[in-house]
Amino acid sequence: MMLSAFWPFYQFLWTVYFFTMFLCGFWCIFMFFGFIVPLWLTEGVAEYFGKINKNFDPEQVRYKKLYEQEGVEVIYQRPAGEKPVSHGHHH
Repeated sequence: MMLSAFWPFYQFLWTVYFFTMFLCGFWCIFMFFGFIVPLWLTEGVAEYFGKINKNFDPEQVRYKKLYEQEGVEVIYQRPAGEKPVSHGHHH
């Protein structure tokens, strides 16, 4: 059986798909130029030049290594020079 036998229904589905994607595309374009670009030009530029978050320290928000964490005691540390066990693909 050929797809052309279902032509009117496929034409309807394609039309619904087309208009849905058309609206999604326009929504993305309007959000980019109406929200993201102005955000970059105001908040982004201000943060870049240090007007916002002057006292921000990236060290305060980064994930701490196990031995740096408060209240954690590391019982085992790999000896220097010993390689970690690889669980990858073996040839």
